[in-house]
Amino acid sequence: MSRHLTRPPHLRRPPRLPGLARRRALALLGSFAPLATTLVTAPLATLYPRKLHAMNSPSAAAPPDDPFLWLEDVQGEQALAWVRERNAIAERELQAVPQHAARERAILEVLDSQARIPSVQRVGPWLYNLWQDAANPRGLWRRATLDEFRKPAPAWETVLDLDALGRAEGENWTWGGATLLGPAYRRALLALSRGGADAHVLREFDLVELRFVDGGFVVPEAKSRIEWMDQDSVYLGSDFGPGSLTDSGYPRVIRRWRRGQALDAAEIAFEGEAGDVAVEAFVDRTPGFERSGFVRATSFYETRLWLLQDGRPVEVDKPLDANLSFWREHLLLQLRSDWSVAGRLWRGGSLLLADAAAYLRGQREFTALFEPTATRSLERFATTRTQIVLEVLDTVSSRLEAWRRDERAQAPARWLRRELPVPPLSSTAIAALHDPLLPEDPLAEQLWLRTSSFLSPDTLSLANLADGDRGESVKALPAFFDAAGMRVEQHFAHSRDGTRVPYFVVWPKAPRKDGRNPTLLYGYGGFEISLSPAYLAIAGRTWLAQGGVYVLANIRGGGEFGPAWHQAAILEHKQRSYDDFAAVAEDLVACGITQPRHLGIQGGSNGGLLMGAVMVQRPELFAAVVCQVPLLDMRRYHRLLAGASWMAEYGDPDDPAQWAWIARYSPYQNLRAGQRMPAVLFTTSTRDDRVHPGHARKMAARMLSLGYAPLYWENIEGGHGGAADNAQRARMRSLELSFLWRELAPR
Repeated sequence: MSRHLTRPPHLRRPPRLPGLARRRALALLGSFAPLATTLVTAPLATLYPRKLHAMNSPSAAAPPDDPFLWLEDVQGEQALAWVRERNAIAERELQAVPQHAARERAILEVLDSQARIPSVQRVGPWLYNLWQDAANPRGLWRRATLDEFRKPAPAWETVLDLDALGRAEGENWTWGGATLLGPAYRRALLALSRGGADAHVLREFDLVELRFVDGGFVVPEAKSRIEWMDQDSVYLGSDFGPGSLTDSGYPRVIRRWRRGQALDAAEIAFEGEAGDVAVEAFVDRTPGFERSGFVRATSFYETRLWLLQDGRPVEVDKPLDANLSFWREHLLLQLRSDWSVAGRLWRGGSLLLADAAAYLRGQREFTALFEPTATRSLERFATTRTQIVLEVLDTVSSRLEAWRRDERAQAPARWLRRELPVPPLSSTAIAALHDPLLPEDPLAEQLWLRTSSFLSPDTLSLANLADGDRGESVKALPAFFDAAGMRVEQHFAHSRDGTRVPYFVVWPKAPRKDGRNPTLLYGYGGFEISLSPAYLAIAGRTWLAQGGVYVLANIRGGGEFGPAWHQAAILEHKQRSYDDFAAVAEDLVACGITQPRHLGIQGGSNGGLLMGAVMVQRPELFAAVVCQVPLLDMRRYHRLLAGASWMAEYGDPDDPAQWAWIARYSPYQNLRAGQRMPAVLFTTSTRDDRVHPGHARKMAARMLSLGYAPLYWENIEGGHGGAADNAQRARMRSLELSFLWRELAPR
């Protein structure tokens, strides 16, 4: 089995074979972490076209009335000159804001703190971690045993020093992830990104000798996806030349590539269609339950699955929008929509367990491990050797449930449920340590629990589910700010159509009673991604400590209440996300928490689209907008980089009927002269090859042409996270915070 080391396991949903649609929702578009709730942007490994400028130039299909198409030329001399000019203006203004330098130092202290909890993934005898700090800005890929990790100051073994590698090779390498071959775990395929882009080079690495393999597998820079077949062959999806990518720019072709073979001579193992989003291969070598096959993502939320049987791919029958995964002799099916089968209706959002062999024979007998309610949804699950653990969101707070088979029961199998204790108004992310390739795995029933809340530092504990769920505290964050006297409340606003929309309010120690509290409202509202409580390490010392109020909105389009909450605000109903967000803003004013002239908003990626839409639609509600790595030109989003893959969320602008609903909210097209607009800061990255920087560039340029005065700042590196290292993250976040304080602080 290949082990992909891309995102910390306690910060992501566990991989589910194939689980492509869910993994894509987190990795391809990304849940752009709010400034206030992130310590470090997790590295992401994704699938995209090879060259930044290959899909960046204005196309022949461009509308003739867009005077700013030249800003889509990412590396164009004229466009970069414009960027440098706007950057200089933004830096000059915002670095002059009082306490700006102190904010940047405070943020960098958090990001570089040696007391951070290392995000680890267990592979064989090791826990692997990517560590970035002031001395190692690009990072150390390192490892330690669990016994060593338990110590207050573990002795880590450096596997690869990315800063040293970059200096030696004259490259600005950043970490893109690793794919390890088990059960020996001697060989890995490392993804190295230039400047933080999603495109990466793949290079084979020896984990015993700690060096790149002479004559090993090397894949040129592309947004590839790779799986080990065995020590001398891999499945590879990449840019093999014309016709090898889908219309969305992802791999369409999977090749079987043998060691020493020319890449263009590798045989084609599987092909999708041009209209698909992507294809990928999977290999499961769990002893006694070996399986491999292929997945076609026919849309962002729909997949088709093939298993190899006698060397031939055979399609597995499943609902198109369901995530199917194998767990030893079992099969897990997570539904996104209602499914009527064998005389039973299963609700979307349910998690069903079946005997895998029986299911593949056509039987449809399930044990329901989770069924949604009006307030409860399944956030993620993890599997130990014998148990399934669910993280359930109940009104946007975590609950944990563990299921195990009743060994006393004869056929049919019976499964027993129990709850694991967690604190209220918090989130507890889970990840199993079990390595299924180890027949005698001493950690087979161990589970990581990372618990976080807005005002309490994160704790990382290890639960032994075979020993009465006994938990062991392993690591804890220090308090990065004094939370004494601060408090958290959950409120509900009523949207335009009457829907109750929850939001969290985090109060400073001594809020103003006159409604003039500087307030930062964050939202996302897309791709079924949930926003739940997380420690405000940065915002606590730079926003709350100075008297600001922080608000997190759980609007439709997200996943806080399961698939139905998401599906209520996509395609022709996308406007509901914006109505929900505006309703929260209105409720903040009605409750006396703040006033429009002291209310700022922030969001990135899909949340950047949210910022643009509400800014244009309801400018009277806000005084300041921070719009990060946004989509804004929805007339052309599907023609820029990975945009075509998101049409299941937004619709197809080339279809007149669908453009009719998109046109009603697309910020770039709806911007008009003469409006009283809030102050706005756009931030993005030249190296963002996920959401095209042209969105933010063109919106800022159009606002300037209409007489507005937006600020614009573009990091030359950084990818979709906006920054490639902690210093860049601190610089970007301090500019955003100085902007917000300048605009929102009472005078």
